[in-house]
Parts: sequence; structure tokens; C-alpha cells
Amino acid sequence: QVQLVESGGGLVQPGGSLRLSCAASGSIFSINVMDWYRQVPGKERELVAIITSGGSTSYADSVKGRFTISRDNEKNMVYLQMNSLKPEDAAGYYCNAIVVLTPAGGYLEVWGQGTLVTVSS
Repeated sequence: QVQLVESGGGLVQPGGSLRLSCAASGSIFSINVMDWYRQVPGKERELVAIITSGGSTSYADSVKGRFTISRDNEKNMVYLQMNSLKPEDAAGYYCNAIVVLTPAGGYLEVWGQGTLVTVSS
């Protein structure tokens, strides 16, 4: 069984910063892609940022230049540094990962439970 647990959400003023963390645990051989999504009630879940096992990254246009995704492969963790936050960044943020279960293969897509980010003065 594999779990993802996010942390770091909270209330921040516009222009402020937050750092989200996501820890993967369980029967993990390695993790391929790790990414962050966000969702506002009534809207579809949106891909925010993605990072491969080799460290290549990609971002939604709406967060480029303000958010930075990074990972620690030894600790099975992924982070999202969010700077210059705007009210429209407020959402539930969800960690997602494609986990390799054994050296012979076997893949599992896992989601975290989400952490809430509120941007308000």
C-alpha cells in the first residue's frame, strides 16, 4: 500500500508565499512522475506543476515564474514553493505520483488527500 500525505497549506495574504510538501510512503521501489494539481469547488482539477524522476519540470502558464516544484528522491518527497500568491491561486492542492512498485515493474497512480490554500487579505 502506498500513501501520499500533503502538508503546508494555510492562509496567506496576496503576495505572500507558502511551501507545500508531499511525502510518499509504503511499498515503493521508485517514483516516476510527481506532480501537483489544484481544484476549486465546482471546477475541474488543474495540473499545476510536474517533475520527472530526472528533475525535468513543467508548469501551468498561470503559475510560471511564481511556483517552483522540486523533489527529494531519497526521501520520496515533492515540494511546491509558491511565491507571489494571488487570490486566484486559492484552492485545494493535491499531490499525485506514478509509483513503481517492484524492480520488475508494476505501476500505481496515487493521490494525496489534499491541502487547502487560502489567499486573502
